[in-house]
Amino acid sequence: MNEPAFQSAVQAAAAIRDGRISAAEMVDLYLKRVEKFNPQLNAIVRTCPEAARKRAQQADKAQARGLSWGPLHGVPVTIKDTLEVQGMPCTSGAPALQNHMPGNNAEVVRACLDAGAVIFGKTNVPLYGGNLQTFNKVYGQTSNPWNTERTPGGSSGGAAAALAAGLTCLEIGSDIGGSIRTPAHFCGIYGHKPSYGIVPQKGHIPPAPGLFTGEHGSSTDIMVVGPLARSIQDISLAMEILVGPEPAQKRAWQIRLPEARKNSLKELKIGLWLDDPACPVDNSVADVIQAAVDKLAANGADIRSRRPDVDFAQSHDCFLSLLAAVMGTDTPEKYFAKWTEDVKHLSADDQSYLARHLRGATQLYRDWERRNRQRQQIRQKWADFFGEFDVLICPAAVVPAIEHDHQYVYDRRINVNGQPLPYMNLMGWAGLIGVAHLPSTVVPAGFTNNGLPVGIQIVGPYLEDHTPIKAGELFADVLGGFTPPPGVFRQ
Repeated sequence: MNEPAFQSAVQAAAAIRDGRISAAEMVDLYLKRVEKFNPQLNAIVRTCPEAARKRAQQADKAQARGLSWGPLHGVPVTIKDTLEVQGMPCTSGAPALQNHMPGNNAEVVRACLDAGAVIFGKTNVPLYGGNLQTFNKVYGQTSNPWNTERTPGGSSGGAAAALAAGLTCLEIGSDIGGSIRTPAHFCGIYGHKPSYGIVPQKGHIPPAPGLFTGEHGSSTDIMVVGPLARSIQDISLAMEILVGPEPAQKRAWQIRLPEARKNSLKELKIGLWLDDPACPVDNSVADVIQAAVDKLAANGADIRSRRPDVDFAQSHDCFLSLLAAVMGTDTPEKYFAKWTEDVKHLSADDQSYLARHLRGATQLYRDWERRNRQRQQIRQKWADFFGEFDVLICPAAVVPAIEHDHQYVYDRRINVNGQPLPYMNLMGWAGLIGVAHLPSTVVPAGFTNNGLPVGIQIVGPYLEDHTPIKAGELFADVLGGFTPPPGVFRQ
């Protein structure tokens, strides 16, 4: 890609290393673009120009002495505002935290700095990262660069919008119900949800800041931290940097992920799960994915309409119960007490999203443990599937980017093939993968008839993250990869 602002982090690092551009010039390039274009999007909500320029100048001086800080030497990077960066506010979209100034870096932030990155900004999120759109009372609403009337998704919506608009070089986000994958799909970029437990969570909010001041922390169930980028090579590089044990485990544990199973498109054995009655996919998305599948098959890919022996509805119910348990953990007591009372009055046949949330958020430990055992059975069915197949292709979300909708979450609806369906269906396909702790990579697949991006979700075996990432690289050779939005952001 010729436009400097839209080059990959790998390309930017090479340009700095080869002396074609200085780190200081690269930082200034993005800071100027943020000043010019960010007001239309509100993707980047905080910058630290003085500190970023100082670090970039230090990177250039090190370069002049023949020293390299690492694979991201001098590369400008932004960080999702649920991850703590020392010297910059970290609000997680919450008014109660608008003055929170972390004293330490999140583990993944430290890893990026150790690799030589220049962190120059924070990107917007919904309240405590708990929405598939991005807006909050601290910083306001973030818009999609492909259509500003629509959301970039959430909760890593600011991250995805900033990347798609050429406002940053690389991003670090997090995902519990599609918070990396849905924004990647909505904005036409790459995103990777790592296998659960291989990227440190310490320094992510939630949980609340200040609870864990030493090496020990708390890993949130299902949630992962991972990269978003404009290039699959950047995803691969970022994972090499980010993967590792939590701080307390470092004295004894190392994580070495297996290499990709296959290195050519024709070698890959690919399963296909494009739709399910439990979570219908809009034709505008399904048609783009099918066209991409047809292109891959025409280029020799071995793709079969096969899926694991997993009941979508049962898996989704398990996911929602476990997710609600997470979401209920930090709920203020007055609300939790009300939920506990409300559950008593639910009818047994009420399977609405609200009812399932209330049951899950207030469940007893014995019920959680039963759900967890159900999850392990689901995970085994996926493992059995990956005994025969290398990856699975499925949707990232059921619709392309939706219009902004700030109604009460359980009143929201999405239009799927002319039918109004619950808003929470947005995370159906993401939850299918997340509850099983599997890695998945979202890659650009094409565009709907009205020009909105569509992504393919490539699912891999547990701890074999390199396999879906490599598949994404092979897919990009056929499907074309990232395309910048037309119009103003190309200037």
